[in-house]
Amino acid sequence: MDNKMNYDKIEKTARVRKRVISTITYVLLAFWAVVVLFPFYWMILTSVKSYGEYNSEYIPKFFTLSPTLQNYMDAFTTVPLGKYLANTVLFAVLTTAIMLVVITLAAFAFARLDFKGKNVLFVIFLSLMMIPNELVIITNFVTITNLDMRNTFSGLILPSVMSVFYVYLLKENFEQIPDSLYYAAKVDGTSDLKYLLKVMIPISKPTLITITILKVIECWNSYVWPRLITDDESYYLVSNGIQEIRENGFGRENIPAMMAAVVVISVPLIVLFLIFRRKVMEGVSRGGTKG
Repeated sequence: MDNKMNYDKIEKTARVRKRVISTITYVLLAFWAVVVLFPFYWMILTSVKSYGEYNSEYIPKFFTLSPTLQNYMDAFTTVPLGKYLANTVLFAVLTTAIMLVVITLAAFAFARLDFKGKNVLFVIFLSLMMIPNELVIITNFVTITNLDMRNTFSGLILPSVMSVFYVYLLKENFEQIPDSLYYAAKVDGTSDLKYLLKVMIPISKPTLITITILKVIECWNSYVWPRLITDDESYYLVSNGIQEIRENGFGRENIPAMMAAVVVISVPLIVLFLIFRRKVMEGVSRGGTKG
C-alpha cells in the first residue's frame, strides 16, 4: 500500500513538473514570437497611418483609429513600383531556373559519375565557399562591363546562376539514393540523363523546392549587385527601388508611404514561405542527413 502511494506521489510530481516545464516553454516561445513579429506589425501599422497622423504622434501609438490605404495608392503612382516588381519577378524566375539546371547537373556529376580527380576537384570547389562575394564583385563588374552587359537582364542574371552551397546540398541529397537503383537502371539501358530526370530529381524534390525558395528570396533581396550594374531605371529591382523611393519618390519624411511600399515588396516572400514552409524544413533536414 505504501509502495503504491509513493508511486502515485512520484507520478503526480512528474506530471506537475512536466506541466510547469511545458508552460514555461510556451511562455518563452510566445514572448519570442512577439519579439520577432512586432517589427512586421509596426511596419503594417505605420503603412495605414496618414502622413499627418504619423507626424503628429509625439509618443508612438500601437494602434490607429483611422486607417487609410492612400499610402498604398501613392506607392504605385508616385514611383513605378509595379515596374520594379515586374523586373524583380523576371530576374528571380530566370536566375532560379538557370541555376537549378546548372547545380543539378553539377551535383549529379559529383554524386554519381566517376572521373579522375573528382574528390580533389570537389574539395577545391568547396573551398570557394570561403571566398566572400564582396571579393569577386569587382571582377564580375569588370567582366560584365567588358561584355557590354551593363543595364541588361543578362548582366544581372549571369553572376548569380551558380552556388557552391546549393551544389553541396543537392549532392548530399543525391548520395542518399541507393546505388542499387542506379545499377538496375544501367542494366535496363537507361542513360545517365534519363536516370537523373526520372529517378533522382523526383526523389530529391523537397530539397529542390527548398533551394528554389531560398534562391528566389536571395534574388528578391539582392541589392549590391543590381545597384552596381544598373543605373537605368528600366532595370531597377525592388531592392534598389526602395532606395529610389526614399531619395526621389516620397522623400525622407513620408515614412508611412515608404512603409506601404515595403509591405507590398515583403508580402510575396512571406506568402511564398508560408505556403512551402513544410517543404523547406523537409528539404533542409533531408539534405543534412546521410544514410
